[in-house]
Amino acid sequence: MTQQTLVFDRELIRRYDRQGPRYTSYPTAVQFTDRFGVAQYLEHARRTNEAAKPAPLSLYFHIPFCATVCFYCACNKVVTKNQAHTLRYLDSLCLEIERQGRLFETSRKVEQLHWGGGTPTFLNQQQMGRLMDQARRHFSLLDNDEGEYSIEIDPRTVDAGRIVFLRELGFNRISLGVQDFDETVQRAVNRIQSEEQTLGIIAAARKSGFLSISLDLIYGLPHQSVASFDTTLNRVIDASPERISVFNYAHLPHLFKTQRQIDENTLPLPEEKLRILHHAIEKLTDAGYIYIGMDHFAKPDDELAIAQRKGKLSRNFQGYATHGECDIVGLGVSAIGRVGSSYSQNERDLEQYQSRIEAGDLAVFRGIELTDDDVLRREVINQLICHFELKTEDFKTRHGFEFWGYFVVEREELTGMQQDGLLSMDDTGIIVLPAGRLLIRNICMVFDKYLNNVADDKLRFSKVI
Repeated sequence: MTQQTLVFDRELIRRYDRQGPRYTSYPTAVQFTDRFGVAQYLEHARRTNEAAKPAPLSLYFHIPFCATVCFYCACNKVVTKNQAHTLRYLDSLCLEIERQGRLFETSRKVEQLHWGGGTPTFLNQQQMGRLMDQARRHFSLLDNDEGEYSIEIDPRTVDAGRIVFLRELGFNRISLGVQDFDETVQRAVNRIQSEEQTLGIIAAARKSGFLSISLDLIYGLPHQSVASFDTTLNRVIDASPERISVFNYAHLPHLFKTQRQIDENTLPLPEEKLRILHHAIEKLTDAGYIYIGMDHFAKPDDELAIAQRKGKLSRNFQGYATHGECDIVGLGVSAIGRVGSSYSQNERDLEQYQSRIEAGDLAVFRGIELTDDDVLRREVINQLICHFELKTEDFKTRHGFEFWGYFVVEREELTGMQQDGLLSMDDTGIIVLPAGRLLIRNICMVFDKYLNNVADDKLRFSKVI
């Protein structure tokens, strides 16, 4: 696997910059249906236990509470300062852990665990300890650092003592939201977070022995410019996290009400936004970070970069992942899981989630059972979006038939992209070229059989750049 070099071609980006999925799943959540419910989920869980070699597990916990609202946020969240609001939810979540734990053989180790939100650190230490104890009681969690156990942190909600506690609880990776250090930008998006707070938590995490620290940035926010974002990038590079994500702010106020608080007149123009992205890519690669794909950068010795070099990188609802072979159990309101050849999602409304759990049920309310065609296309999309290449010989070995014999129409569609220099393509496979790596979503979209209504896609998906 060669290092992922990039060519930033503005003309190609303008031409291909359309709306499209981020492919944290295929089929995407747009295709989930309420025809898939608890009965179907139980059947898929049963089948995974009966496999010749059952897959290890990945647990995702959704903690929806936030003390304040960040105007750019598109997550499922409950904004409150009242800690009492968590009590009923924690009771429900513990019940769900017990019920889900019964569905999977104890021999299936939990190789990956992630707490997201919302703000997981909205919970106090007693609540966090209770949640982890319940997980250990009903699932086979690891007692060492061989798994990837991560938690999202809001630096405004923790101190050094809490970081020590999280490490003792079993977490070994930590993700911090930064977005931008510029105070003007912070005020415009209602997230006031000092540089000192963030750097203090990074120092505490290193001292506590966390194996990997990830920082999240967002470009395209109000009042941002190349110069202002450069200042943030310098501070982030000096902090030397193992991973850095640089997300595109997707302004979709028709979907996310909190984004209506943002003054659209203060958003950077499309050309300035492209310059910010271009500068960020150059800055981070010059600092020694590897471009993993889409929004993600990592140091060469980080597990993401290692997994990519070994051809084992995958993608799920938390982004790029190093344990793609796991079945994912989604726990909590709105959580999405992937069990066997299915995706499922819990109730998105907090009251409905809690009521169903309290009634003795699981909270699955929609999902999808993958067809054989879905499985093939998911494999192709995952391979391209994670590794930027696909070998038809490998495909034939796994499935017993010719790749291009199956994807005849797609090959024709890719011809234009080949002429534009996004990829090279022949009978042996596909290689995404440096000019095409920023546009990998466009290439993957060719293999997406569900993308057939351009007007509808504009309402559902963000732009690819």
